[in-house]
Amino acid sequence: MSPPPEPGGSDTGTVRWRLRVAYDGAPFRGFAAQEGQTTVAGVLAAALERVSRTPVAITCAGRTDAGVHALDQVVHVDLPTDRSAALDPATLVRSLNRLLGPEVVVREAGPAPDGFDARRSAVARRYRYLVVNAPVPDPLLAPLAWHVADPLDLRSLRAGADALVGEHDFRAFCRRVPGTGPEVPIHRRVTDARWTLLERRPVRPVAAGTVGPAPVGEERGPGLLPAEGRLYAFEIEANAFCHQMVRALVGTLVAVGRGRLRPADVPAILVSADRARAAQPAPPHGLTLMAVRYRE
Repeated sequence: MSPPPEPGGSDTGTVRWRLRVAYDGAPFRGFAAQEGQTTVAGVLAAALERVSRTPVAITCAGRTDAGVHALDQVVHVDLPTDRSAALDPATLVRSLNRLLGPEVVVREAGPAPDGFDARRSAVARRYRYLVVNAPVPDPLLAPLAWHVADPLDLRSLRAGADALVGEHDFRAFCRRVPGTGPEVPIHRRVTDARWTLLERRPVRPVAAGTVGPAPVGEERGPGLLPAEGRLYAFEIEANAFCHQMVRALVGTLVAVGRGRLRPADVPAILVSADRARAAQPAPPHGLTLMAVRYRE
């Protein structure tokens, strides 16, 4: 078996391409290719092979679980030099989106910098989790947000999240990697963890002559908002995440917001490294991979 191509591919007769990809996770059994299952990597590889007329292997910045979405996933593929020379980035994007859209969209594509690796070169990933807090569900937000009927206290949510910033052993919030024992720590470095109330805000007056101005005084929000109740967003950024980490954190923090746990219980659960002390993971459909950061 030949050795795998080096990052960048320049010394192996291949060119490494970097793609920024967004997708609705609902129709897929996660990102990673699985035999007999419809996955994001599977349909993306099939489209790339059809356009480039060569087999491809896809590496992503972070594997997402079944039902989890992405606005800015990053992947790389190595294509033979002769095929790469025949591909125009803009044309490649249009061709892939004709085959993949609207569930999967390639936002950008082009040759990667020397030494680039979508997973190993990443220094941080950022996720967002949406929660609709209202007496009844909102049908338009149901595919993208977890409906919680019990009242949530925003100050408690924020106090609980504050304990997550820094480097910790997250065994209490992760599914263990097969083949590892419960005594093996799972260290991750969290640089940001916050809850935000998403709400409408007034539009500023627009100067005369501007194309397509909104009427002065019209309210414009950050996106689709619930007809009643509140829409909360939990955002977290870390150097890396373990399996179900964000969803387990959200489940536990929502228990804090409901008053079933205290904010001070969050650091205690962290220190315990006991998965049984944390709440059950929040549903996958509220989670979105928002960004992947690189040193460049």
